[in-house]
Amino acid sequence: MSSPSPFLRLRQICLVAADLAAEAARVKSLLGLEECHRDPNVGKYGLENVLFPVGSSFIEIVSPTRPGTAAGRFLERHGGRYGYMVIMDCDDPARRQRRAESLGVRIANVIRHGDYFGVQLHPKDTGAAMIEFNSTAGGGNPMGPYSPAGPDWQRAIRSSVAQRLLAVEIECLDAAALAAKWGAILERPVQNLDGGSYRIALDTGTINFLPGAGPEAVFAGVELAAAAPATANVCGVRFRLSATAS
Repeated sequence: MSSPSPFLRLRQICLVAADLAAEAARVKSLLGLEECHRDPNVGKYGLENVLFPVGSSFIEIVSPTRPGTAAGRFLERHGGRYGYMVIMDCDDPARRQRRAESLGVRIANVIRHGDYFGVQLHPKDTGAAMIEFNSTAGGGNPMGPYSPAGPDWQRAIRSSVAQRLLAVEIECLDAAALAAKWGAILERPVQNLDGGSYRIALDTGTINFLPGAGPEAVFAGVELAAAAPATANVCGVRFRLSATAS
């Protein structure tokens, strides 16, 4: 029997909030999504969290519960703006870890619990956001197990407003250079778009690199497929809802 084909999917984004309850309420009211899980494993990092499924992908919000956390420092540095993590599930996080290390990218954290294995890359080496590669046993099917979202995440799927995670948007002064760096880490080609923008296509979802005026590369936006076009802001990140066929 042949082995499953390798895959790399935009599976989850992570945002940071000073007030978890307030931002979770915004996700429910503006995006029409329902909470599926709160992960007790993040407590050891001084965090609490909540996840919302968008189709078979996820929006996560984390909030510090004590001083001195990496997420808390991110909040202080950016004043409550921008996204924190771009999370992809794949067939082999260990191989992707070795690839990152071969490029001189440091590993910020390795997470193993139960059937879950995650590798987080240092954001100072990736630029704009922390990159995570993860896998869950039996998770090749996007509607199958995904450990961070809990055992019954499929029950919380709602599609009256937001329906699918299409893209994350990175803004930076040199979009070409940052796109090339991420392309090398992800082992995916970079597409040159009009107006100085670039795109990396994954098996599900894309990462778009846009020209930005600020001195620092930032995870500034998210595009969602939706029932009707709209815009929203959650945790200082712009959400663009595009009326795309589901």
